[in-house]
Amino acid sequence: MNEALYLRNPESSELGRNILSHSVELIDKIGFEAFTFRKLAELIGTTEAGIYRYFENKHKLLVYLTAWYWGWLEFQIRFQTNNIKDPTVRLKKVIDLLAAAVEDDERTSHINEALLHKIIISEGSKAYLTKQVSEDNKQQFFKPYKDVCEVIGNIISECSPDYKYPKSLASTIIEMAHFQNFFMHHLPSLTDFGKSKQEAEIISFLNDLVFASIKKRQH
Repeated sequence: MNEALYLRNPESSELGRNILSHSVELIDKIGFEAFTFRKLAELIGTTEAGIYRYFENKHKLLVYLTAWYWGWLEFQIRFQTNNIKDPTVRLKKVIDLLAAAVEDDERTSHINEALLHKIIISEGSKAYLTKQVSEDNKQQFFKPYKDVCEVIGNIISECSPDYKYPKSLASTIIEMAHFQNFFMHHLPSLTDFGKSKQEAEIISFLNDLVFASIKKRQH
């Protein structure tokens, strides 16, 4: 994790790990706008000042959580596609990982990935849709997200070496998977999945979109 995101490494102590786990639970429950360090301190049973010893502000905490998620997702992509030789099959697996519901990973006891995935869908873009995004970018805050895009873009290029827009398509897949999920549950008239509310339909839509784009470029 980028050391500029925190004042003290939250992974290094029980309180730090509690800050991470309970912040995920609280943001999922009340939303990022209503989330404060005071409310988090009350939930954990510590002081607000104690939380400020780990994170400068709640924006840095949100960026930390999103970066943690993208690092975890990159590991999942590499691990679950490692033995798949066919890049088309690998890309379909990536789309599944991006759009399917996430289950909590028991190997990371202090982070509930299922809840964190929900936060990424509803709050994740707030990590970079800010006035200070350029400054944050200079500090490499978004590198884990960029790394995931690069991994996906490379698989797209393997599927279609002549395709000109692998990075753009990679980031589009990620964002669309999240927006379509959000719309499906909250603004259903903006999707074709408002009635079914099935992630499987988003996966099918993304497969149609991605492979139609690649095939057009091939022809």
